[in-house]
Parts: sequence; C-alpha cells; structure tokens
Amino acid sequence: MRTKVGIIGSGPAGLMLSHLLHLQGIESIVLENRSRKEIEETIRAGVLEQGTVDLLKETGVADRLLKEGFLHHGIELQFRGRRHRINMNELTGGKSITVYAQHEVIKDLVATRLQDGGQILFDVRDVRLLDIETSSPKIRFQKDGVEEEIECDFIAGCGGYHGPSRKAIPEQVRKEFKHTYPFSWLGILAEALPSNPELIYSNHETGFALISTRSSDIQRYYLQVEPTDIIENWSEDRIWTELHRRVDLNDWKLNDGPIIQKNIVPMRSFICETMQYGRLYLAGDAAHIVPPTGAKGLNLAVADVQVLSKALTNFYHEQETELLTQYSKICTRHVWKAQRFSAWMTRMLHRNFDHSPFEYGLQLAELDLVTSSASAAKSLAEQYVGLPLEY
Repeated sequence: MRTKVGIIGSGPAGLMLSHLLHLQGIESIVLENRSRKEIEETIRAGVLEQGTVDLLKETGVADRLLKEGFLHHGIELQFRGRRHRINMNELTGGKSITVYAQHEVIKDLVATRLQDGGQILFDVRDVRLLDIETSSPKIRFQKDGVEEEIECDFIAGCGGYHGPSRKAIPEQVRKEFKHTYPFSWLGILAEALPSNPELIYSNHETGFALISTRSSDIQRYYLQVEPTDIIENWSEDRIWTELHRRVDLNDWKLNDGPIIQKNIVPMRSFICETMQYGRLYLAGDAAHIVPPTGAKGLNLAVADVQVLSKALTNFYHEQETELLTQYSKICTRHVWKAQRFSAWMTRMLHRNFDHSPFEYGLQLAELDLVTSSASAAKSLAEQYVGLPLEY
C-alpha cells in the first residue's frame, strides 16, 4: 500500500488530522488496534474549548455537537461552603466551552471519514515504524493475520501514550518530562438528572470533587482519592456520602442515582518535547498528558493536528518546509502553557494532606483571589476557554 500520510491511532488527533488533510486533497490511511465499536463506546470526558468547537463547525463535523452538546458560559468554584461563578463568556469577549464527550467526537469523525471515502483500518496488530529517518518511511503491521506494509511520505504518531510511535524515536534523542501528583480521581457515571447548569469545581477539607454532565439523564462526577486506593474500597453508598459531603450546600443538594460505571485514574503530567524525528511527527497523547483538572487533553490533540495539517498542506501545495521544521517548537510552546494551567488548577483545587495548615491557608487564599479579583478571574477564563495557537 502507498499513501502520503500514514496515521497511527484513531483518537481525536488521528481522525481530525485525516479529516483536515482530506479537505486539502491530501490522502491518508489511519491505523487503529481496536475495533470501531470499541473506540466509539469507550467513554471519555469531553470539555471542548471555543477554538476546538469553531474548527469542528468550520470543517463540517459539528451537527450533532450543536444539537446535543452542553454550551457553558462559565464554571463555578466552591470552597469554604460557598460557590463563586467565573463568567468566562463576559471575561473573554464572548467565548465559551462545550461539554460533549470525546467518544461522541470520535463517532462524528469516523462517520465523516468513512462517508468521504477515507481509509481507517481497525483491529490491526504488531504495528512497527521503519525508515523514519528517510524520505520514504514505512508502517508494517498485521491485519487479519496477514503481514501488511504502508509506504508513506510522512507518519503521524497519534496512537496515545502507550502506542508505538514515540518509542520509535531513539531514547537518547527524546527529551521528556514527567510529574505524578499525590492523588487520583475516582470517576463515576450515574443515571441522574443534571444537578447544575455548569461545572462545579469544589475544594473541600476532605478532598476535591467535580460535578459535570454527560446528557439529560447521565451525569459525570469525580472524587479525589488516594493514589494507592482501589475501586473495591468504594461502595455506591460511600461514593454518594462523600460526594454530598464535598459539594452540598444548605440550599442545594446533588442529584444522585444508580451508578453505571466507576473507575480510578492516576493524575500525572507528561511531555515529550521531541515531537518530530525524521519523517515522524507526534500528536496528542503520544506526546503529552495533562491532568484532567484543566480540561485540556482533547483540545491539545486538536491543536497539534491543526499545526501539522497546515505544515503538510504547505509542503504539498507550496513546497514549503518551514512549518514542518518548526512543528515541535510551535506545539510544545502551546503544550507547556496548558501544562502550567492544568498543574495550577490541580494544585489550587486538590487537598494535599502532606501540606501544613499554613500551606492550606495559601491554597484557600488563591481561590479567594481568583474569585474576587477581576484580572485573576479573567486569566483563568482566558486559559480555560483556550489560548490561541501562535505560529
């Protein structure tokens, strides 16, 4: 097989890149080790920045998003038993965020690519990258037990943190940074009515909680737990007791109901600054992981492929290589800002039980400043709705 761009991974980064390239007349093939059913049914959070929503609208894949997504003009920060609203719409000149789950974005992109005649090879195995330092890199893999090979001009590694792409870059060349936070998130999906029109971020003396939504009858809630905790320790009664403790107010109670899914995920930050090597370009989780507090993961993936699609378009249409050369520099500058914001939100909102009372007092003072200072609130709002890409 032969294509211009071989794309490893059918998450938001890989599918969006394939879609953007198609709109520019550039062919690609997407490889995915899971089935279509699995990628479309793996439930993931989804808070979309204004820029991400705008791009989906501009490129014709936002019909369901506009019908089913939840447009939020602000968020609420809760601490010391009081709730404070950050009006992002007013503070950013009309920008907002949309709550629309990642797997729904994937469904829309898969349907669009297949409708447009795009090639997505599901259920591939043993993916290997070859000759990435040459002008004719190759992807070798197994499909239905048969060894296959795709010869490409470029390879886009969008297959996630555990995918094969980053590992194809020599270890001595990769420049990586990692940080693990001293807590995890217990996330649940519950059959319940929405409790609040906007997201609630709660800093409580017993730990952090986040109240979000998925649909008119399915809600998404999170609890801060110990990093060594296991899901078996958390019965349904214990989860609801702790959620009510952390978010209920005298005149407001959280809506609860049957829990249909629960899991614990660690909180970590990761960035590989070496996002390009030879004809290989990394995008999305293959290059960076952020804690979910800042709601940046999917949006960073989309930002990466915006840059990469433009760089490849310049290469094919104008024989211009400058943007390809600058890809890592442009993307990592944007990613580091998102890492800083996500880490700041995480430190401000989570209870670190190793901290002294003085340090906890500083944390509460930070929340007080953000909710009482117009300039501090504006800074949070601008970063939450998404900073512009700078080329």
